[in-house]
Amino acid sequence: MELRSELLKSIWYAFTALDVEKSGKVSKSQLKVLSHNLCTVLSIPHDPVALEEHFRDDDDGPVSSQGYMPYLNKYILDKVKEGSFVKENFDELCWTLTAKKNYRPNGKTSIPLKDAFRFWCLFNFLSEDKYPLVMVPDEVEYLLKKVCMAMNVELNYVELEDYFSQEPLQQSGIVVWKFLELVNSGKLTRGIDKDALSMAIEEVYREIVEDVLKQGYLWKKGQLRRNWTERWFTLRPSTLAYYVSEDRKDRKGSIPLDRNCCVEVLPDKDGKRCMFCVKTLAKTYEMSASDTKQRQEWTTAIQTVIRLEAEGKKSLHKDLKLKRREQREQRERRKAAKEEEMLRLRALQEEKEKKLQELELLKEAQRQAEVLLQQDEQRRRAQHEEMQRALEVQLRDAEQARASMQAEMVLKEAEAERQKKRIQELEEMQQGLEEALRLEIKARQDEEAFRYAQARLLAEEEEKLKQLMFMKEEQEQYILKTQREKQELRQEMETKSRALEEAQLHLEEVRVNRQRVDQDVMAAQRKLRQASTNVKHWNVQMNRLMHPIGPGDKKSSSGLRGFSSFRVPPQKDPGLKLRQKSEEREREESKENVESARRLSQASDMDTQP
Repeated sequence: MELRSELLKSIWYAFTALDVEKSGKVSKSQLKVLSHNLCTVLSIPHDPVALEEHFRDDDDGPVSSQGYMPYLNKYILDKVKEGSFVKENFDELCWTLTAKKNYRPNGKTSIPLKDAFRFWCLFNFLSEDKYPLVMVPDEVEYLLKKVCMAMNVELNYVELEDYFSQEPLQQSGIVVWKFLELVNSGKLTRGIDKDALSMAIEEVYREIVEDVLKQGYLWKKGQLRRNWTERWFTLRPSTLAYYVSEDRKDRKGSIPLDRNCCVEVLPDKDGKRCMFCVKTLAKTYEMSASDTKQRQEWTTAIQTVIRLEAEGKKSLHKDLKLKRREQREQRERRKAAKEEEMLRLRALQEEKEKKLQELELLKEAQRQAEVLLQQDEQRRRAQHEEMQRALEVQLRDAEQARASMQAEMVLKEAEAERQKKRIQELEEMQQGLEEALRLEIKARQDEEAFRYAQARLLAEEEEKLKQLMFMKEEQEQYILKTQREKQELRQEMETKSRALEEAQLHLEEVRVNRQRVDQDVMAAQRKLRQASTNVKHWNVQMNRLMHPIGPGDKKSSSGLRGFSSFRVPPQKDPGLKLRQKSEEREREESKENVESARRLSQASDMDTQP
């Protein structure tokens, strides 16, 4: 599916380039030529009548992109096999069709056509998977930053931000022709040599589009002749190929990389330095880099390829593109959530202001009611005073018209009752207004309590967030501390291992010295036994000489018995002291050897303890 989507992006440019009138339709003759060229570069058989059979129920008019898609999927894309064609030739065909109509370089500052083609391919790779194809500003910045890093220069972020700020519609993304126009304007490449820019564009094109993670010269040890030869290596997902030279025309072999492979650093040997090896299930390949930095870069890149194979991923930059897209989506979701929260807070604020306005209206109504009540009371008092004055007049005229006065008094009493009822109703109305005011005050107090509880919950949430951030920092510090302790433990183990090896060497020397001393002791014992034998022999001779024979005496048993009473004083054995000294010296040396061996064994036991 990924290969199909990439091919469709390039085909979309070719189809829109053939749509001269911008009506969304292309003539069948042009689609026949396009289909034939696509089949040629994709290395699949082409059926010249398939397009006519597919649209034989339609009229002879042009075909839209929706009508061409079923034919494209069935007769072309379904037959495509990955690795059976050169994708660069396919992209170059679609670029040739669309560049003639849309690409217009602006003179001296424009980049060469080959670099524009590579930028077009990079744009298609990094563009969004929706039509018309656009590239978001983050991806534009990522691509230009990669090109500048390849040239070891800093990207002009000010010019880039000014470009996007001048046209707000481009914040959602720009088309490839606007991108090429930006590059050809010279604002971002001011002061950069064109050759250096071309080399940087080619390097980024190889890395992103062709999935070349690393390339360069390395010394390789042969498998049969075991000689060292300099080769040009190219690292891609799942394979490490090597060539005679960097033009990559004569390929000498490749090393398959999967999850069962590993990379190891080797010590210097055979006059080569900065060595490392790649181990597969079948073979082990030894290589040598120019310096330590190159070796580190190669081993890291190969380990990245092995990790991608273990995770089932085919392209590093596709994975990075998906991760960047997920990060943008997360930022958009956070932004939308923040805007939603702001709208909710604004609604709460408006509701609060509305309630305050209603409360002000109620207060105003209460004030008006009080004014009306006062006016009514004044009017009642005035009426009462007027009634009193009338009663006084009537009392003064009571004697003149008693009967009429009595009737008038009855009427006045009835009017007084009505006035009392009116006063009672007004008092009840006043009590109702006071109760409404009390309820309003209570509602306002409840609102204040709710707002206080809400502020307290927000403060607690902020405190919990701070605690989480603090726990995260402590965790990171603990991880760093654990790594440092692990490194110190590894250094201490290496020190103890060296000390143990030195102790073992010293013990071996002691054993050799002991064997030599044992041999010397055995030789001394042999000499001592020989000296003892000689001493015994000389003692016998001296004992014989201690019995003198007189003149005329015979050597007979009687003569010897005659001398048996003659006592010879005991002679001191001269070899006895020699033997005793030798035995004492042997005992002392054996004690010293045993003591030294015991100390060495204790030292070795202490060194071997973890």
